[in-house]
Amino acid sequence: MIEAVLWDVDDTLFDFSGSDRLALLRHFEAEGRSAGETALGHWRQATRTAYGRLAAGELTYAEYQRERVRGFTGQALSGAEADAWFGRYTALFEAAWTVFPDVPATLEALPYRQGILSNSSTGHQERRMAVLGLRHHFEVLLCSDTLRCAKPDPAAFLAGCAALGLPPAAVAYVGDRLDVDAVGAHEAGLVGIWLDRGRTAVRVPDGVHRIPDLGELPRLLTSL
Repeated sequence: MIEAVLWDVDDTLFDFSGSDRLALLRHFEAEGRSAGETALGHWRQATRTAYGRLAAGELTYAEYQRERVRGFTGQALSGAEADAWFGRYTALFEAAWTVFPDVPATLEALPYRQGILSNSSTGHQERRMAVLGLRHHFEVLLCSDTLRCAKPDPAAFLAGCAALGLPPAAVAYVGDRLDVDAVGAHEAGLVGIWLDRGRTAVRVPDGVHRIPDLGELPRLLTSL
């Protein structure tokens, strides 16, 4: 029987991709760069490359942000220069922050304990949840920067369960990534739920659940 729900944040509760895209296009234009799909593609590639080093423990979160900027601009920027560039983008990004329309009512209605487990930084997600008016829904907020491990490592999911004081089988995990979130949670012993807003034509492994929107979540949880 489910007693608690742990949540991913970015592109699950918070419309990270939509907010990010709008802010990046505005930022590229302000910086005198092309604001088209090519520039967005370069930024995403720089982000993937830097994130691989972050996940491998080669970079701190601050260094990860700087490497994204250097990779995108192709310039050997100092730490202060990279921070300033990223700071200008951050201001635009925060102005564009939004949650998905189905999130507030779902969090309010669920009769379960709730928490957050994110592969981001604690400071970022604490502030984001507070600004978006959602922080009060969650007993715990755990991120990879303080856990020293990241999803899909089972240790990350088990740390979330431990923080709630519950066995994995009593906890559901909801996230937008099939592999990192839903499969990772399932393999750690939790109930893995993939929030597939795009209704992707991908086979879901046995034991993993898929929902197209949060309106389906209450029914699924009560059936488990």
